Amino acid sequence: MNTLILLLGLTTMACAQFSRFTTPYPQPTQYYNPNYYNRPYYAILRQTQDSSPDGSYSYSYDTENGISVAEQGYPRNVGPNQIETVRGQYSYTAPDGTPILVTYTADENGFLASGAHLPTPPPIPKAIQRALEHNAAHPEEEEPYRRY
Repeated sequence: MNTLILLLGLTTMACAQFSRFTTPYPQPTQYYNPNYYNRPYYAILRQTQDSSPDGSYSYSYDTENGISVAEQGYPRNVGPNQIETVRGQYSYTAPDGTPILVTYTADENGFLASGAHLPTPPPIPKAIQRALEHNAAHPEEEEPYRRY
């Protein structure tokens, strides 16, 4: 009886091993459509990236549709704080055929972008400029306590 149970168990294990190679598994359904918006794909022509243990990095890439990106950054100590200083640029061709080039920096002063196509604020009118200069030259003295 024990021999029969042992023989039946070994036969079951052998059949299970061989059937896993012959039974086709269903293919998973693809839930994500990578071309959802029907936009063309563009190849990357050149790509570099580098990072150092000290926290500095740089990367750049060019695509076949004319996009070019380059950025470099490094950590810097300003007083008791450590900040990241970043410089970079990107360029592409606008739909109307205009070449666009943007250069930027980001540091303790914030993010500053520059480019020929970016709008600039209008100049401050002379009357307001004179008023600002007068206010800076003649600050009001504040009383510590107001007495009514």
